[in-house]
Amino acid sequence: MLKIDNLHAYYGKSHVLHGVGFHVEPGEIVALLGRNGSGRSTTAKAIMGLVDCEGVIDWNGQSILGKKAFEIAHLGIGYVPENRDIFPKLTVHQNLLLGQKGSGQGSRWTFDDMYTMFPRLKERQHTEAGVLSGGEQQMLTLCRTLMGDPDLIIIDEPTEGLAPKIVELVGQYLQTLKQKGISVLLIEQKLTIAMNISDRTLVMGHGSIVFEGTPDSLRANSYIRKEWLEV
Repeated sequence: MLKIDNLHAYYGKSHVLHGVGFHVEPGEIVALLGRNGSGRSTTAKAIMGLVDCEGVIDWNGQSILGKKAFEIAHLGIGYVPENRDIFPKLTVHQNLLLGQKGSGQGSRWTFDDMYTMFPRLKERQHTEAGVLSGGEQQMLTLCRTLMGDPDLIIIDEPTEGLAPKIVELVGQYLQTLKQKGISVLLIEQKLTIAMNISDRTLVMGHGSIVFEGTPDSLRANSYIRKEWLEV
């Protein structure tokens, strides 16, 4: 589905990613773990065409390297950035409407699906998004991305700054995506949620993949956890 090989990325003259390679299969949740500055967010931005990069990024057998972000989104990859990027002066419902591709007909997701998944958004559907709490804004960003009916969703730090109950809700939400056949590339620092819901884990350090395996194999590897994850 998504295949990345020998990926290098740059911010100006700064060489950030050094030969990154991994894959994501249909209906799979892959957790991309690592400390701040390890290259996780840059990897997401490289996939979405938001940073200068070279190497192989194939999506369903087609190279997307060099394509613009909106072109990549239209091919079926959704992206939820860490900063959420809501439209603060538009209502919750209007934000969701902007997430739709075309008329939205034929999509796996409807407004009712979003409001059923997150009843709080239904309560606030006519409220300007800028006055929502951090947790509500995260729900909204996730749902707006889903309204574009992606086959793969890249989510960068979805639980950052959220209360434990909302973190649990986000975990349930990601499991729901998997049940619908949607792949997830989850960029996360909280090991608990990542280990509980992912099929495979990748660990990044200094712009490279330093570990790939199941959550159980990562739990058993104290060296990798201590060297690359624990603070």
